Amino acid sequence: MKKINVITLGCSKNTVDSEHLMAQLAAAGYTVTHDSDRTDAKVVVINTCGFIGDAKQESIDMILRAAAAKQTGKIERLFVVGCLSERYADELRAEIPEVDDYFGARTWDGIVRALGASEDPALATERRLTTPKHYAYLKISEGCNWKCGYCAIPLIRGPHASVPMETLLEEARKLAAGGVRELIVIAQDTTYYGLDLYGKRRLAELLEALCRIDGIRWIRLHYAYPTAFPDEVIEVMAREPKICKYLDIPFQHISDDQLAAMHRRHTKAQAYELIDKLRQAIPDLALRTTLLVGYPGETEADFEELLEFVRTVRFERLGVFPYSEEEGTYSARNLPDDVPEEVKQSRVERVMALQNEISLENNRARIGQLERVIIDSRQGDFYVGRSQYDSPEVDQEILIPAAGRRLIRGCFYQVRITAAEDYDLYGELETK
Repeated sequence: MKKINVITLGCSKNTVDSEHLMAQLAAAGYTVTHDSDRTDAKVVVINTCGFIGDAKQESIDMILRAAAAKQTGKIERLFVVGCLSERYADELRAEIPEVDDYFGARTWDGIVRALGASEDPALATERRLTTPKHYAYLKISEGCNWKCGYCAIPLIRGPHASVPMETLLEEARKLAAGGVRELIVIAQDTTYYGLDLYGKRRLAELLEALCRIDGIRWIRLHYAYPTAFPDEVIEVMAREPKICKYLDIPFQHISDDQLAAMHRRHTKAQAYELIDKLRQAIPDLALRTTLLVGYPGETEADFEELLEFVRTVRFERLGVFPYSEEEGTYSARNLPDDVPEEVKQSRVERVMALQNEISLENNRARIGQLERVIIDSRQGDFYVGRSQYDSPEVDQEILIPAAGRRLIRGCFYQVRITAAEDYDLYGELETK
């Protein structure tokens, strides 16, 4: 009973939650494994996702498999935490009573107490990394205040709550001391950081302080909301060499009618203005965005505007999702889901076909360039690395032939790009 298997589903914010929980359990004397299918652990904790349909189904399937293992005696105690149980705890208790207890995304203290672990504040900045040891996510806030029409995050995670800066810096210093070289700064909206605690946005100050930490070589910024994007963040990104020339900023749409229906609080003109400001200040910036198609009321004219947006901006990284109704959100309560599923899927495919062309053209333009690359792994005949323009797990990779050389995971190398595909690059180690 002193060995626990923690299984994490969903986004990188869930990853951070699990890593904090694992540190607390380890301090209580447990042997902790993560996402392990080969373990004799008698206690299993599943950290779930409840954001969209596919993720919810994956979480339910995992709970059902674990419940079946409990019925056959393979495990003895089963706990479920995270976003799915935050939204549907009562329904889950009724449908899957084999679970010993359910705890939400905002009630982590309950699972800690249930397992006899310490709630010592000194453990607040401790982590047991589940990522490769050279990079880690740093979650700077919880929740969100924007309340976009389609999004259930405020219902699940609550309003925006910043982590105090001194806590984040202590956590980052510990990560660096443990070998982390790349910090990926995450939140539902990173640019909102500080407003609730300090009365003003302080992301730029936080980034500058993180840059001063010895050992950290790259700092990457994810999930920035377009409205009221702070100019000082653009300035610090342009000025600080440790900050990757990379920004994940989900625009979702560009049609003014769709932006208004989504409650996005900015206009088409403001989106283009922000992109122009970013690229003028940081000419080699890699922009990642996420788009949503098939939202209620989206016309073919709206969608053509979106295609033109993609064609004009030429995002370096792009994902697109079909709208799915999430109970409790503004759109689910007030708007008919009136775009047929086949139209949604067709629009997803049309956006991605266009983006494939853009990505291939962008990648071919990098052939011959010398780039600083961090090595993540070796797979078969290649070492797998990334440049500053690519985030782990979600973006493309640079493949370097492994024959006759030994590269060290987590170390940086100069690599000459030699060939390109739409979502992968190939390179050779520069030895001069």
